[in-house]
Parts: sequence; structure tokens; C-alpha cells
Amino acid sequence: MSFFNKALASVGIGAAKVDTKLAESSFVCGEEIKGIVEITGGSIEQKIDEIYLTLLTNYIKESNDTKVHKQAVLEKKKIVDSFVIGVNEKKEIPFTLTLPYETPVSMGNTKVWLQTGLDIKNAVDPSDKDVVHVQPSPLVSTIMSAAEQLGFRLRKVECEAAPYRWNTHYPFIQEFEFVPTSGPFRGKLDEIEMIFSNNTGNSVELVLQVDRKVRGLGSFLSEALDMDETFVKMRVTTQDLPGFKEQLESTIRRYC
Repeated sequence: MSFFNKALASVGIGAAKVDTKLAESSFVCGEEIKGIVEITGGSIEQKIDEIYLTLLTNYIKESNDTKVHKQAVLEKKKIVDSFVIGVNEKKEIPFTLTLPYETPVSMGNTKVWLQTGLDIKNAVDPSDKDVVHVQPSPLVSTIMSAAEQLGFRLRKVECEAAPYRWNTHYPFIQEFEFVPTSGPFRGKLDEIEMIFSNNTGNSVELVLQVDRKVRGLGSFLSEALDMDETFVKMRVTTQDLPGFKEQLESTIRRYC
């Protein structure tokens, strides 16, 4: 009977199960994710070699005019060494995992999730998946708020493969696309795009793309050659925030 149970457990039947429970469902970039991993033993005693947590997200990569959906690992952590789980035994293991400042926020089609895995030799590794709702860091949130105060509305958020030689920790970037619906730039710009990188919590690199509304005979050619787009790179710190709305407005005006 024991041999039969082992054979079943090796293909996942009657094996140990894992269920991760998060203390909260929503987290801000830079915060700690706290929770417990609950392991329930199966029909046989099993040795768990390790438990690991993997934080993942999704992004899009274009290849030959086709959009391919990819995944990226944001963080991975081993939370316990090997142990034995008995028949029907329950164990709870608390954990913390820091949410990187450059974790993409949960907007648009972007998803972030925590995957818990048990490493068991000669068996199907049990796993669990929990969605993590990610909010922007206070610094990024304030920068986006400044754009909204200038009459821009957030229209689209998307994670896509990072351009070649882009200075980022991950193989993707998250773009925030704003359109002017009121304020001083309505009718003057098509849109602006923001990309945040190298976020430390106290400072972040902002890449701002200004897409001008071109007119006249040369407008078609300008748009076709992307001559109506300007890229601006700036480092924004928490000390810049009190006057950042004015700084952003001044920067955009230079390229209208």
C-alpha cells in the first residue's frame, strides 16, 4: 500500500499541498509582502527540500509584427530549508518579501502575482499562485498626479519589452500614456508618455515622451518619421516634489 501511495504522490495524487495566504491584497511598491505558507501533508510522509517564493509579472514583446506574451521574474526567495511533512500534518510558515520599487503597477493588462513552490524530489512539485495588487510608490504617484493637475488624463498603461540597451533591471518597461483633456496643453499635444526606471524610493529616473500635435503640409511626414516626438530624461527626487508640477509644465512647454 505504501508503494502504491508513493507512486500516486509522485504524479501529484495524495501529495502534500501548499496554500499561501497574504496579510493584505494590495501593496505599495517598496513595501513588504507579509503572509504565511500553509502546507498540508498528503497520504504519505514526504521530504520538502525547499519552499520558494517567486514574484512575477507579464509583458508584451513584439516579434515580426506579432505580439508575444512573456513573463518576467521580479524577485525570488527561498523561505525555509528542508523538512519532513507527515501524513495529513499541517505546517504554517510565515514570510516577508520586499516588493521592489520597480515592480510594475496593477493597471491595464499588467498583472503581478506571487507563486509559491515546494521542491520535492521524484514528485510533481506542488505550487500556489496569488495575485498581488500593486500601487505606485509615493514618488511615482505624486509625479503622475502632477500630470493630472495639468489637465492630462491617464489613457493607457502597458508593459512591453525594453528597447535594446535600455538601462533597467528587468527585460521590460511600463509605459503610462496621458492625453490632454483640459488645461494649457489641450489642442497643443497629442499625448505624453511616462516611463519610470531606477526607482530607489527617494529618487526615480523619468523618461518623458512629448508627442506634439503637428499641423500643415509637413505634418504627415513628421508623424511618419516620428519627428513630432521628443524624449526628455530627468532625475526626480522627493525634494523636487513640492514644485514638480511647475517643473513638469515648464519642461513640456519647451517642446510644444
